[in-house]
Amino acid sequence: MGAFHAYDIRGIYGVDWDRETAYKVAYFIPRLLKADKVLVGRDCRVSSDEIHDAVLKGINDAGADVYDIGLSSTPMVYFGTANYGFDASIQITASHNAAKYNGMKVSTTDAQAVGFDAGLGQIKQWIEEGVHTPVAEKRGKVYKKEILDDYLAFMRKFYKDVSNLTIAMDLSNGMSNLFAKKMFGEGENIHYIFDTMDGRFPNHEPNPLVEANVVPLENLVRETGADVGVIYDGDADRVVFVDEKGCFISPDLMIALMGKYYVGERGLKGLVLQDIRSSKAVGEYLEPMGCEMRTWKVGRAFAAKKLREIDGVWGGELAGHYYFRDFFYSDSGLLASMIILNIVADLKKEGKTLSQAIAEIVHYKNSGEINFRLEDKQGAMDAVKDYFMAEEKATAFMDFDGYRIEFPEWWLNIRPSNTEPYLRFLCEATSEELLREKIAKTEEILTKNFGAKR
Repeated sequence: MGAFHAYDIRGIYGVDWDRETAYKVAYFIPRLLKADKVLVGRDCRVSSDEIHDAVLKGINDAGADVYDIGLSSTPMVYFGTANYGFDASIQITASHNAAKYNGMKVSTTDAQAVGFDAGLGQIKQWIEEGVHTPVAEKRGKVYKKEILDDYLAFMRKFYKDVSNLTIAMDLSNGMSNLFAKKMFGEGENIHYIFDTMDGRFPNHEPNPLVEANVVPLENLVRETGADVGVIYDGDADRVVFVDEKGCFISPDLMIALMGKYYVGERGLKGLVLQDIRSSKAVGEYLEPMGCEMRTWKVGRAFAAKKLREIDGVWGGELAGHYYFRDFFYSDSGLLASMIILNIVADLKKEGKTLSQAIAEIVHYKNSGEINFRLEDKQGAMDAVKDYFMAEEKATAFMDFDGYRIEFPEWWLNIRPSNTEPYLRFLCEATSEELLREKIAKTEEILTKNFGAKR
């Protein structure tokens, strides 16, 4: 039962969870969400077919019908849930994790996320308590449903002519293979790698935040003289970008760049959401445009809900998730990549490169996320907070996902991992010297007092 997490169900298949767990989760979904029909999709992982069979049986045994869309990206399931009026959906996927993992992402009406606090915890309790799962007198049925054409028609509304661009694209052997060539074409100006679906992920793990996984794309950008590189994760709900020099771009900075499309082109100034780890540069770039920033917790279960609550125009996370009012307040790697390509095409017409546009946003030195392994996560967070707040006066303090503490020339975020004995630390400062100083002091506090190891 170790596969139940804050945002979804996910773990090593056959170790953390198995076919029986998949069946029981699926059986209880109609009860939890009061649904008599459930939309189901799956990624291309080797174990997804077996899980898919168990999920369909569980839903049908509970008396509900399945509308099976087959192989799909996770955002396709969000689209199907909201567009066709389903009150329950399941995507079988482990997102960006390695091939031995698998999982389930559950959504309800209007593609709202169902995380642990919104119902997965209740299902876990029912399973642990051994709540009976009798076969309904009238079992449900399975109906095949094709949605890809509708999904792409919906998406094309946001795409412009980008034929002036040379594009490099890494499909990660994942679910972006369903749509990338249909959307972006196969002309001489677009270069694909790892463009077949293969749930073993033979070329690299489908996580674009790991530096080694992006190296093939960076090389492709340089070899082809591309204006931009695009890489999706395994289930295509995340996307990461590389500039024309072959350099990785921190995903939070793209929240700022999207202002060129939403504010500059469409005049939608409204609220914009960022996660608690996002660079201060994002707000400093967008606020003069007339946007108002909101900061919230990490993860779709929190971010999508918050964007809906505030009726935000768009938002994003350091992990490469981007959320859109235009897309049912949900995340879509495809929509994010289309918007960024639109922007880069316009920049090129102005004689400006992507790296130049990013340089106009960045004003800080950033540590990236640093993991410290330790057991007493709360005690360690408090120690870091207490030290720095005693040293100088904070200009802002947030305590809803670990701590974010801002000072005049630097800020930090320290937050616990939900699943591992790690503290995740991120720091940003106006100079490299100040950044190194704050990282060193934090490491000293955590190592001396809590036995932390990086």
